[in-house]
Amino acid sequence: MIKSSIEQIFHRFEQQKALIIGDVMIDSYIFGHVDRISPEAPVPVVAVKERTHRLGGAANVALNIKALGAQPILCSVIGNDDKGEIFLELLKKREMSSKGIVQSEDRITTTKFRIIGNATQMLRVDEEIDTALSNKDETLLLENIQYIIANNSIDVIIFQDYDKGVIGKNLIGKIVALAGDIPTVVDPKKRNFHDYNNVSLFKPNLKELREGINEDFEATNQEKLHQAIEEMQDKIECKYFFTTLSEHGVVISEKKNKDTFVHHHIPAQKRNIADVSGAGDTVISIAALCLAQGLPAVEIAGLSNMAGGLVCEEVGVVPINKEKLFKELSK
Repeated sequence: MIKSSIEQIFHRFEQQKALIIGDVMIDSYIFGHVDRISPEAPVPVVAVKERTHRLGGAANVALNIKALGAQPILCSVIGNDDKGEIFLELLKKREMSSKGIVQSEDRITTTKFRIIGNATQMLRVDEEIDTALSNKDETLLLENIQYIIANNSIDVIIFQDYDKGVIGKNLIGKIVALAGDIPTVVDPKKRNFHDYNNVSLFKPNLKELREGINEDFEATNQEKLHQAIEEMQDKIECKYFFTTLSEHGVVISEKKNKDTFVHHHIPAQKRNIADVSGAGDTVISIAALCLAQGLPAVEIAGLSNMAGGLVCEEVGVVPINKEKLFKELSK
């Protein structure tokens, strides 16, 4: 499937710069061991062995971009709070710039607390504000983005939308217009699903696609799947429509002209799935860098599909292992 030189693709990763815009968060983990049920309620008791904080949401896309050798620039809004300071410290430890980050007095830093017992997620608790940004915060964020685009050679812009309020219709329209010839790729959520007009690549999962057209159908119903994709692709006027189908793999649709669509189906590979958290972040990261290199649609989908499967073998939200991906592709 991958006809381009793997070595050349990976070498070009190291020359690329990606601007990531979206909802960032902290993934906070408690790891422990379970060997009994609580006498207070029918729930497992987790004996804590380790606590850790990781960059999550759009920040995990930045981690994936960096893990591939490219340079990420992250733009988002966090709270002016203790968790916000932890987030900035995590960026610093990963040697990533915070110049695109706005600290707001009106918001808290989104944090997802996950409790892992015996290598299995037992519970998740979310701490967040998911209302739209204030006019002040949106203006500050947009000014940061404008400055970064004007003063950096950006190869691709990624919208990583988690429905937490950082991305809105007004911001989307202004950034797409500002991008000009820079490719724009989107990992959408429900709130702004229909607002990403004229982007280069749109990557929903099957659930999001069903909600987008307000119709239910099975992934195996290829005729209905293609109809749904073409309907949305026409509506938002994007060149590539890349749908992830979980255990059924992925399908990427390329719009050749007004009435012609070419669909490429890539089957899922058999994996020992440990945790699907963060797989979408990896998929959009690979897809964005490959699109910016001008790779064919089938190669964009093939590389992204393999990378997404590899991170599902790890527990928790982790970025792609570049060396592991290279070895898999080279087989």
